[in-house]
Amino acid sequence: MTPPQSDVLTIETLTVDDCEDGTVVALVTINRPNKLNALNADVTSAMKEMVAWGEAEDLVRCIIITGAQPLEPEEGRRAKPNAFAAGADITEFLGAGSEEITVKFTDNAIEALWNISKPTIAMVDGFALGGGLEVACSCDIRIASTRSKFGTPEINLGLIPGYGGTQRLVSLLGYGKALEMVYTGEMIGAEEAQRIGLVNHVVDAEELKQRALDMACLIATKSSNTLRVAKETLRSALDEGLTEGVATEAKAFANLFNSEDKEIGVKAYLNREQPKWKHE
Repeated sequence: MTPPQSDVLTIETLTVDDCEDGTVVALVTINRPNKLNALNADVTSAMKEMVAWGEAEDLVRCIIITGAQPLEPEEGRRAKPNAFAAGADITEFLGAGSEEITVKFTDNAIEALWNISKPTIAMVDGFALGGGLEVACSCDIRIASTRSKFGTPEINLGLIPGYGGTQRLVSLLGYGKALEMVYTGEMIGAEEAQRIGLVNHVVDAEELKQRALDMACLIATKSSNTLRVAKETLRSALDEGLTEGVATEAKAFANLFNSEDKEIGVKAYLNREQPKWKHE
């Protein structure tokens, strides 16, 4: 298994100890620390390639997205702050018109990440602003360090979020709080982000990587087929009304009774054993 690599996006595959079949967690790092890991065309292109690779590789069971740590500053220079991704690279916006931007933002990397069937975790340490926040929101779970900051500052550029942020923030926070974040452009801290439902967990920076890896490895021990069905079914709650969503769930639940992994899981439970999934 050879993951795609680039100067701006690195991928490390980490073996899951509790699995005997070579299952891995992919740790994906946005690698532009001198630019606070801002998203430029190279990053988004590499991210689309990563998503295609992660979807195709059966042994990849969970993907963690994070940002590179700051580099050591040159003598006499101030260290740069930590960042997950401090937005899009604004230099690419100057002089751009709607036709060019429509092409760039249609079928984009953040939407590809949102649509991947594998579980995803955003490991946020520092600034997650603008497009960076939208990357985090396109992941299934968000775990943040206490020094993290979140915001949608696009309003200060005469813009709004363009990678699905207006839609996903409403789903996560509710209409009123999403409007407040977009209207004001102000940042919020990690504790407030957790309080309003933007992030799942907040931990000290020193504990962040281990916490994210522990969750990813736990998820990776589950049936990949059942995880995929669970993600599809939960996602339907965003697109369907309650009546339609309950019907979708009932159908998905019943269909799982035809899977090998259901038989494996039930027998293992009754025999007090660890299941060895087929990962259909």
